[in-house]
Amino acid sequence: MKNRTFIIALSMIVTSLCVNANDSIAVVDLQKIVSGSSQVKQLEKEHEKKLEELNKIIINARGAIANETDNAKIIQLEDKYTHEFNTKKAALENEYNTKLASIEKNIRNEIEKKAQKDNYDYVFAKSILLYGGKDITNEINVK
Repeated sequence: MKNRTFIIALSMIVTSLCVNANDSIAVVDLQKIVSGSSQVKQLEKEHEKKLEELNKIIINARGAIANETDNAKIIQLEDKYTHEFNTKKAALENEYNTKLASIEKNIRNEIEKKAQKDNYDYVFAKSILLYGGKDITNEINVK
């Protein structure tokens, strides 16, 4: 709770130091933009499909291990499937994070274009700014 209060107080101080009376301020609801993005929705669908592939590895591993009676072979199978699972999971996470970073960059670029076009001096996340600023969330065009 103290940490949250500190962050809010710090945000208010930074905002008051950075913003002059003549500055033009806009706010955006980043969660709304991200959740409405078709790119994010597509990425989530792809991610779900790939997670299903990981689940298939687990199912196959369980079946193969359950059918094996030799302890040495069971250990070999466990190692094989663990390695396969971890390798594919790491690749999946890396791919997801790379694509998500690209989408975030696209969103930031669109916000920047809008800010420059409409001469906003500052654009804050709606969750940070307690009062004021024109909400331009619905004016940001992301795919």
